[in-house]
Amino acid sequence: MYNQYAQRHNWKVDVMSSTETGGGSIREIIFKIDANGAYSRLKHESGTHRVQRVPVTESSGRVHTSATTVAVLPEAEEVDVQIDSDDLQIDVFFASGHGGQSVQKNATAIRMTHKPSGLVVSCQDERSQFKNKEKAMAVLRSRLLAQEIAKQQAEISEDRRSQVGTGDRSGRVRTYNFPQDRMTDHRVSYTRHNLDAVLDGDIDDVIDELIEAEQTRNLEDFGI
Repeated sequence: MYNQYAQRHNWKVDVMSSTETGGGSIREIIFKIDANGAYSRLKHESGTHRVQRVPVTESSGRVHTSATTVAVLPEAEEVDVQIDSDDLQIDVFFASGHGGQSVQKNATAIRMTHKPSGLVVSCQDERSQFKNKEKAMAVLRSRLLAQEIAKQQAEISEDRRSQVGTGDRSGRVRTYNFPQDRMTDHRVSYTRHNLDAVLDGDIDDVIDELIEAEQTRNLEDFGI
């Protein structure tokens, strides 16, 4: 959905890391969107997204519910987050999965552990060890920056704490109901139909609703 959304806006998308399950599904994917205003448009996508559908293997027509977590982080530059090389443990290993035999010839995959925070980032999508290390460092900086942002916001106001980077995303933010061909964003009580269009990246309307709600809260905070 987000890849299609980026394409609609002519934004560049770069996959940083991806992990597949044994069944061919994607367990985790990290990608970078390089465009002015991308974070301000997509930051409200953070949270738990719930999917309600009837699987093709379900003979009785029972609706199954599943969920996935989305985290949208601003990219941190080196000037934003200083990382001491002594705080890093970097492991190099052979990549697995997609890429064919040539991927296995050299140990190019990177696992980077930030010892003070315990954050671990792995990257194996590139054939170059240097490029994988560069991408892993970029993801690590962004996650450390997100932690700092969450910490600062928690100190300012507990009930306005950002979901980005805290891991506290137990509350659903949006539901995609396939039997009813419906998408509902629970934060702004916004509902629309035509899920095919939603999954094809046509989500500007709900994003606009979320931005408007944020602006209204900000004005209320300032007593306007």
